[in-house]
Amino acid sequence: MEKLIISEQDIINALCVYTSRKKQVKPEEVEVELMYDDDYGFSAETYVDGRKQILITQNIIEALRLWMDEYMHIDPYIGIKLELDDEMGIIAVTQ
Repeated sequence: MEKLIISEQDIINALCVYTSRKKQVKPEEVEVELMYDDDYGFSAETYVDGRKQILITQNIIEALRLWMDEYMHIDPYIGIKLELDDEMGIIAVTQ
């Protein structure tokens, strides 16, 4: 399989679906902010009903696997790596 680049918007969409299932709300009710820190790496803040939850890299990968399986219909267990791109922002690259 060739290398696939998952956009920042698709990562956000994946996190909305992932969080909505955990919190039993609609994906539209979830707000997401992706972050990168030199010391801590990638993370995301999700907001549901005014409550904040911080997700770590592994949670983001888990959300992407769900998204890839259900929305992209591709093998969710291929390698996924998060990257910070100067032009595209935070992206995921499959290997």
